[in-house]
Amino acid sequence: MAALRNLSMMIGAAVAALGSVLFIAWSRYVPGRRKRRRTGYELEYRRDQDNYLDRQILVLGLDGAGKSSIIHAISTNTTRSNSAPTHGFNTAQLLSQGLRIELLEVGGSQNLRTYWNQYLKKTHFMVFVVDSTDDIRLQLARYELHKLLEEAPHLPLMVLANKQDCRSALSISDIFSELSLHRVEGLREVSLLGTSAVYDGYGKSTSIQTVRSMLEERLQKIQESEAKTLQNNHYMTSLSREKSA
Repeated sequence: MAALRNLSMMIGAAVAALGSVLFIAWSRYVPGRRKRRRTGYELEYRRDQDNYLDRQILVLGLDGAGKSSIIHAISTNTTRSNSAPTHGFNTAQLLSQGLRIELLEVGGSQNLRTYWNQYLKKTHFMVFVVDSTDDIRLQLARYELHKLLEEAPHLPLMVLANKQDCRSALSISDIFSELSLHRVEGLREVSLLGTSAVYDGYGKSTSIQTVRSMLEERLQKIQESEAKTLQNNHYMTSLSREKSA
């Protein structure tokens, strides 16, 4: 029975890895067809979304950190008591002031962490979730986080210290220290927030609402900065042509 159980786990891991490769290929070569997503619940699909500017938030973290619960809370403004582990991918979409924001979670198991860096080039913001109660694996979380940051030196980062509602949760300052965020604080935009994607009596989480507002604000600033840069480039090009004439 033990051998059969191990074989089942190996097959499951292989299927998840194959799904990762297929999803990467689909993302790269058929980007225009990824307009409708499910995350275990039906997302509203709007026909007028063509006028929105696409932005992607990459949500990463070790398995069990609570990434799926956070994505659910951000995209639906509600919480749920538990979530099934993500063995592949989980996506959700929200609209905000002209932006169509895709929240893309890649599973945090060891075999899927191999593919994390494949998504860095197409994303506009990274959210890294850690389990505040899992002090044993914080060192591993730090290793995986800094490996990603080395490959994307300019990508804005938000770290979510999840499960702050638990008594055994480490403090925000301890999480900051354990993840060595001081090493990257001056090199990129970094923020660390405590979260708890659980019921507050009304089916909502105030901390998650704050996260959503901050993410929308940061993406708006990125969009404005890109628009300003584009405008300046057009101005310099026009000026150069006038001088040449």
